[in-house]
Amino acid sequence: MAGGWSRDGAVNEQIEASVADELARMKAKRGPGEKPSRERCAECDEPIPERRREAIPGVQLCVECQSERDGARRPAGGINRRGSKDSQLK
Repeated sequence: MAGGWSRDGAVNEQIEASVADELARMKAKRGPGEKPSRERCAECDEPIPERRREAIPGVQLCVECQSERDGARRPAGGINRRGSKDSQLK
């Protein structure tokens, strides 16, 4: 369903193009000169299991340190995606 002057499928095409651009940006950032996986964590110097190094090429952190980093970046608030009018009016 298109809205306004746009043709059918234009919104989906724009979303797909945005996703493709972001993937290309991430791949370019990673680049061909990716660092080799470390055998020991860059932060705590604990050994990184071989299975983790095989699963994630170029891994630099152990599971615990990576979990701490991932948890620190989570936003405090959220967006209401349920779409009920009651929750949007509050």
